[in-house]
Amino acid sequence: MQGKTNVAEIELTALLECLYQHSGYDFRHYSRSSVQRCLAQHLQVEGLSYVSELIPLVLYRQDALQRLLQCLSVNVTQFYRDPFFFRALQERIFPVLKTFAFFKIWHAGCSSGEEVYSLAILLDEAGLLDRARLYATDFNHGVLAKAREAVFAEEDLDTRQQAYRESGGQGVLKQHFHCRYGVAKPAKHLREHITFAHHNLASDGVFGEMQLIICRNVMIYFDRQLKKRALTLFHQSLYPLGFFCLGDKESLDREMESAHFELVDKRARIYRKQSVNMENLAVEHAGMFTEPE
Repeated sequence: MQGKTNVAEIELTALLECLYQHSGYDFRHYSRSSVQRCLAQHLQVEGLSYVSELIPLVLYRQDALQRLLQCLSVNVTQFYRDPFFFRALQERIFPVLKTFAFFKIWHAGCSSGEEVYSLAILLDEAGLLDRARLYATDFNHGVLAKAREAVFAEEDLDTRQQAYRESGGQGVLKQHFHCRYGVAKPAKHLREHITFAHHNLASDGVFGEMQLIICRNVMIYFDRQLKKRALTLFHQSLYPLGFFCLGDKESLDREMESAHFELVDKRARIYRKQSVNMENLAVEHAGMFTEPE
């Protein structure tokens, strides 16, 4: 039994190292249990028996590589997922964002974009979208392409109307989309304020300085080392006293929270970067009242 366990671990380590060396996608510090669950299903789909059989496919077949990346990418998302979170954003964070003439938001792990557009709509209804730039990132080029294309099923909007209202939406969700023949596309002015970009939390660096960073239900798939890397990256990317949001099943460890963040809303998992020198903060804040070139 021990021998079989060791072989399985060797195969998994070899596959993840191969994937990293060949394509640059780094899953080496993702939770092993999560990766193993994904691969067990993927092997059935591919008609394979062993993880090691995936290695030549990764190396020599682009279609197989893309299928594996899709398997390892967790892309569960929908419009106004967890309405209590979006309502908390409006109550806790929007009043602070109103003090800026221009502000930036980073949504890390944006998947196919539904939650980014959900936020853009609420910012628009609050009269804040014109002074906002939303950066939506993911390591998966496939889902980023879908997010940029921004073509959704009209029936999804009907299904999520109640969640939109519970999130603080002020009207009808469809009014923010152009709907035709069962297809819905976000209004142009919403899309103009969102920049989609490739970014890998496992390997890439700081992504600008943000007033708000949202990374929900992503780090639950990371091991401790990768989670620490990502949290350090987020902290470095936050404007002084900026806000950081996790998923409702996630939390900061005590060391990170006590040293760098303070809890703002426990249920919505909203944190705020702890204060720095107030004199420096005043100078930096004054500099944020115009959009950088």
